[in-house]
Amino acid sequence: MKKQNTFIVVAAVTAAVIAAFWLLLAAPGYTGNEINMTRGVTNQSMINYQLHMVILWICVVIGVIVFSAMFVSIVLHRKSRGYEAAQFTHSTKAEIVWTIIPVLILVVMAVPATTALIHMEVAPKTEMTVKITGFQWRWRYEYVEDELNFISSLAPESNAARRLASGQDPATVDNYLLDVDKPLVLPAETNIKFLITADDVIHSWWVPALGWKRDAVPGFINEAWTEIREPGVYRGQCAELCGKDHGFMPIVLNVLPKDEYRAWVAQQQRQVAAK
Repeated sequence: MKKQNTFIVVAAVTAAVIAAFWLLLAAPGYTGNEINMTRGVTNQSMINYQLHMVILWICVVIGVIVFSAMFVSIVLHRKSRGYEAAQFTHSTKAEIVWTIIPVLILVVMAVPATTALIHMEVAPKTEMTVKITGFQWRWRYEYVEDELNFISSLAPESNAARRLASGQDPATVDNYLLDVDKPLVLPAETNIKFLITADDVIHSWWVPALGWKRDAVPGFINEAWTEIREPGVYRGQCAELCGKDHGFMPIVLNVLPKDEYRAWVAQQQRQVAAK
């Protein structure tokens, strides 16, 4: 009878945990909100996503085992059933087991984590370089090889709507606080190096779809690289509290096919020459 009760409790608890987990994953499909990590549009972002899912499932399995054991102990060995707490100081075998198993789990997790870090930090041969400089509260972009540069600021529509006396409803502004007057234009399927720094305080250049972020530190240059696989518009923000207008310095990437990007560069160079 006791074995049957144990099986019923374990089965019920396990089913409840699994059902709650899948309900949590399915929730975004019904609410329109994304709660899982973004997949992104670069190899690095996909590596990060896969690593995230591996670690998540390891944690789920551990959680199911631990909570099942805990609830079984609470339900089947409670005082009202006549059980009394065992009196002992420690178990050497148990301590060895619960030390060795977590170490092995951490070693297994460390292998893909190290691979992701190496891929992030060791850049292949890059085809172009963009210098990014953050300052309160804008971004300056410099195309090193093409000798182009411009400043990207919060879009005028968002800048006007954010003011208390504007009389404008922010909900009527497309991409409110996530749009700029001049986006950073980049080519798709191109290895791009970024040199990131700042002129005044620490900022952080972050576009979630790329799968990484880098601090912009005055007096230092941090490097990063990416290869964006799909043309499109990708948005981000400064991710380091940098002053009163920290929330108003968004980042917008306009990623074009290579032919369209080269045409855009030629157009910008003609405009600079005409000045």
